[in-house]
Amino acid sequence: MIAERPSASRASTPALALLVERGIDHRTHAFQHDPTESAFGNEAARQLNADPHQVFKTLIWQADAGFCVAIAPIAESVGPKRLAAALEARRTQLADVSTAERLSGSVVGAISPLGLRQPLRTVLDASALNYEAIMVSAGRRGLEISIAPSDLIELTSAIVAPITSSQRQP
Repeated sequence: MIAERPSASRASTPALALLVERGIDHRTHAFQHDPTESAFGNEAARQLNADPHQVFKTLIWQADAGFCVAIAPIAESVGPKRLAAALEARRTQLADVSTAERLSGSVVGAISPLGLRQPLRTVLDASALNYEAIMVSAGRRGLEISIAPSDLIELTSAIVAPITSSQRQP
């Protein structure tokens, strides 16, 4: 993987600053975001000519009394029961937009699992392990990061589990 390492002072988002600070290999991918587009992940995959199973969305969920991050392919839906099982929680539900933006420090469509305003428990869909690199938001609409799943797991202390509805649980 090609490393793009701007200086930490030039890193344009908290996610990129974290990658630069830790010296993590990554690649940034920029595209012109269409402000009328609301399917942000699909737009990124289309604009970057990327496999929708390799472009991952970052969603903020409520799990019992706390909040967490679910990272899953844009081509799939997170299964609330699967996410709850991975977290050993009784139930989960998607956080509302204002809560997701407050906790992450980013607007919906640009939430990165890296450089969150406050650390949250994180679950990465197991399908990420099928790829050498996956794309996640860099924290700004129109900017994605390619990163090795192992680096993402290490940086976020993520639990890896099958959390999408289409996957069979072991």
